Amino acid sequence: MRDHLQTRLTALKAEYDSGQQMLAELRQKQRALRDTMLRISGAIQVLEEELGKAEAEPAEEALEAVAP
Repeated sequence: MRDHLQTRLTALKAEYDSGQQMLAELRQKQRALRDTMLRISGAIQVLEEELGKAEAEPAEEALEAVAP
């Protein structure tokens, strides 16, 4: 009986350690994904601002051409 309990305890500890390692890896992946998404978000914002400027420029040029 004691050997059976010891074997089970060893197996559970190994499983627990494996779970801890997996959790650490997932947290690292989560941080990396969050950083990537933050960079993408920044790039999206810059591109939207540039597109907004580009759309405003032709309208300003047209007004300047019409004004005396």
